Amino acid sequence: MKLQIIACAVALATGGLFFNNTISNAVAANTAEVTRQSIEPTQAQKLVTRQLATLIDRQHYLNMRLDAPTSQRVLDMYLDSLDPDHTLFLASDIDRYKQQYGATLGAALKAGDLTAAYDIHAQYRQHLVDFYNYMLDELKKPQNLEQKGVYLDIDREKAAYFKTDAERRDYWHKILVSQLINLTITKQEDDAKQKVLKADPSLANGQDLTSSEDVTPAQTLKKRYTRKLERISRLKSDDVLEKILNAMTLTYDPHSNYFPPIDAMELNRQTTLQLEGIGVSIRPERRNEDYTKVETIVEGGPASKSGQIHPGDRIIGVAQDGKKMEDVVGWSSQEIVGLIRGKRGTKVTIRVWGASVPMSQARNVTLTRDIIKEEDEGVRTRTVDLSRDGKEHKFGVLEIPSFYLNYRARRDGADYRSVAQDTAKALESLKSQNVEGIIIDLRNNPGGSLEEVARMIAQVIKTGPVVQIRDGNGNVNVFEDNDGGKQIYSGPLAVLVNLASASASEIYSAAIQDYGRGVIIGSTTLGKGTAQVQLDNLAYGQATLTQRKFYRITGGSTQNKGVVPDIKLVDIYNEEFGERKAKNALKWDTIPTAAFKREGDWQQYMPQLDKLSAVRVASDPQFNYLQTRSQITKKEDDTKRLELDINSRRAEIDRMEQKTLDAENQRRKLTDLKPYANWETYQASLDALAEARAKMKVGQRPPLPEEQAFVTEAANVLLDYAKLQQHK
Repeated sequence: MKLQIIACAVALATGGLFFNNTISNAVAANTAEVTRQSIEPTQAQKLVTRQLATLIDRQHYLNMRLDAPTSQRVLDMYLDSLDPDHTLFLASDIDRYKQQYGATLGAALKAGDLTAAYDIHAQYRQHLVDFYNYMLDELKKPQNLEQKGVYLDIDREKAAYFKTDAERRDYWHKILVSQLINLTITKQEDDAKQKVLKADPSLANGQDLTSSEDVTPAQTLKKRYTRKLERISRLKSDDVLEKILNAMTLTYDPHSNYFPPIDAMELNRQTTLQLEGIGVSIRPERRNEDYTKVETIVEGGPASKSGQIHPGDRIIGVAQDGKKMEDVVGWSSQEIVGLIRGKRGTKVTIRVWGASVPMSQARNVTLTRDIIKEEDEGVRTRTVDLSRDGKEHKFGVLEIPSFYLNYRARRDGADYRSVAQDTAKALESLKSQNVEGIIIDLRNNPGGSLEEVARMIAQVIKTGPVVQIRDGNGNVNVFEDNDGGKQIYSGPLAVLVNLASASASEIYSAAIQDYGRGVIIGSTTLGKGTAQVQLDNLAYGQATLTQRKFYRITGGSTQNKGVVPDIKLVDIYNEEFGERKAKNALKWDTIPTAAFKREGDWQQYMPQLDKLSAVRVASDPQFNYLQTRSQITKKEDDTKRLELDINSRRAEIDRMEQKTLDAENQRRKLTDLKPYANWETYQASLDALAEARAKMKVGQRPPLPEEQAFVTEAANVLLDYAKLQQHK
C-alpha cells in the first residue's frame, strides 16, 4: 500500500466524484469565457429554496430558527464546502462576503433569493480557473523535486485564509511540486510492476493489467488539470443549488440533505433497490481514463435486451431523446451516469465504441429507459461450517446491505420488495437447514426504513418495544412488536457491526443487545441515531430533513455514541469517519426506559466469551494482518505535512510498503500460501484480483479472507455459547 499523499489541498468541490490529451490556448480561453458567463437559478430552483428554507426553519428537530446568527453559520458552511482547505478564496473575499451576506443569507433563502450564493460561486469558479491555469503554466517550467526541509501543510481545515495572492500562489506551487513527487514515485512503481508482469504473465491471472499510456508525470498533471478546467465549463445551476442548500441543511445536522434531480435518483435507488435507466455499470478505462467503459450489464434491462451493448464497450457520446449527441470523452463517470439515467419510458442514445474495432465503427444505440431491479443488492444468505473437537457445525449467515423498502410501489398498491420480507424468507430457509445459530451481518449497512427494522426485530423476539422515537417537541413514541407474539427465529444470534453500520443497523443491534437475544460483535457503530423524513414532493429535487431521534428501549440514545459491541474486534476504519467527528452532529442524551422483559442469558457468559474470543483472535493470521494494516494506516492518516523532497518521500513510502508486505507475507505463511517475492509482485496480484472481482456481480463475489474472518469468529462465539450453556 503506497503512502497516500494528499498532494492537492484544493478540492474541486462541485458535486462530482471523479475527474483531450492536450490543452490549447483556445480551450483555456473558452473555459475562462464560460466561467465569466453567469449561471442563473430557474424559477423552480428559487421555489425549492424557499420551500426547504421554510421547512428547516420550522420543522427541524432542533427547532432552531434560520435567523441572523444561524445565517452566519450557513455562510461559513457554504464557503467551507467550496474551499475546504482555505486555498482559493483570499481573506479579503471572506471579509466582504461576511459583511455583505452574513446576517441576511438565511432570510434571503427563505425568500427564494439565491443572489448571494450564485455571486460567491461565480468568484469561486474564477478562482478555480486561476488555479488550474497557474498549474498548467508552471508545468511548462522545470520543477525542483529535492527541496529538503521545505514542507506542504495538508491539514488546513482550520487554517487562516491567505491574505495575498503571492502567499496563495506560493502554496499552489507547493501543491504542484508535491503532486509531481507523488506521480514520479507512482510511475517508477508502475514501471517496476509492468516489468514483473512481463517477466511472469501468470501474475495477471488472465486479467488485462496493461499500464496506461506512457506519459511523464508533468503530462499526466496537464491532462488532469485540463479535464478539471473543462469540467468548469459544464457546471450547471444544479451544482450551485446543491452546494448552497446543503450548506443550509448541514448547518443543522449532518443528515439533513438536499438532492438535485439526478442525485435524487440515486437516493431512490438506495432506498428501493431499483433505478430508472438502461441497466449497465460503468467505470473509467484502466489504460486511458479519458474513456469510460461498460463493466457489467443487468440481465433483463434495456441494454441487455438490445443485444447491441457489450462489456468493454467505450461510451463516447450520449444524446437525450430529440437532442444532439454530446461528446463525453474526458467526462467523469458520474457526469455520464447523470446523462444516461432518466425517467422510465424516455429514450436515450448511447454512442459506443467496441474495444477491438476502429473508432470509425462506433455505433449509436437508442434505448428506452426502464425500471431496473437490483436483485443482487438485497439480502443474501449462506452458511459457514466449523470443525471443532472432531465434530462439524453449521451456522447461517444473513448479509443485509441496507434496510430497503420500495414505499412508492407499496403506496401505489403494486408489488414491492422490502428487507423485512426478504429476511423472513431467509430465516425460514436457514432454519430448514438446521443451522446451530445465525449471524446477522450488518457491517457497512447505512440504515434505511424505521418500519422495516421494527418488523425485523419482531421476527427474533417474543414481544415488547423495539425502539423509542423522540420528536423535537419532546414527545416520545414507542415502537412495539405488533405481530401477536410470532417469532420466526428463537435460536442463538450474533450480529456483526462496524463503524459503517448506521441508523437502522444500530437500532437492530441495540435491541438484540438490550433484550439479551444475542451477542454484538465487531467495532463501535457510526452513531447516527436520528430519523429523517424524505421530502419527495418539493418543486425541484428531493431532500431529507431530520425530525426525530432514536433511543434504545433502555433509554440511551444511539446518536453519537453508537452501539458498543459485546466482543470487540479490530476496527478497520478511521475514527474520523464516525458521527462523533461530524460537524454539527446532535448530542447523546437519555430518556426514561421503556417497559420490557429480557429474553436471553448472554450477559452471564459474556466475560468467558470475550476471553475465549481474544485467545483465538490473538493467533488468527487474518486479524493480525488487519491489526498491522490498521496501525500503518493510522500513521498515514496522522500525517499533517509532507516534505517536498522526493528522496525523503520515497524512503518513507519504502518503509511503509515494506511493513505492509511483511504483514501480507506473514499472513500467507500462516495460511500455507507462497509469500510474495517483492512489492511489485504483491501489487500485480492485488490488481488482478480487483479486476476479476469488478467483473462479477455483487452477489457472486466471494468474501475476501480478511472479511470472512469476522464471520468465522462470530460462528466460533456462537459455538462457545452453546458449549457454555451445556456445562452450566
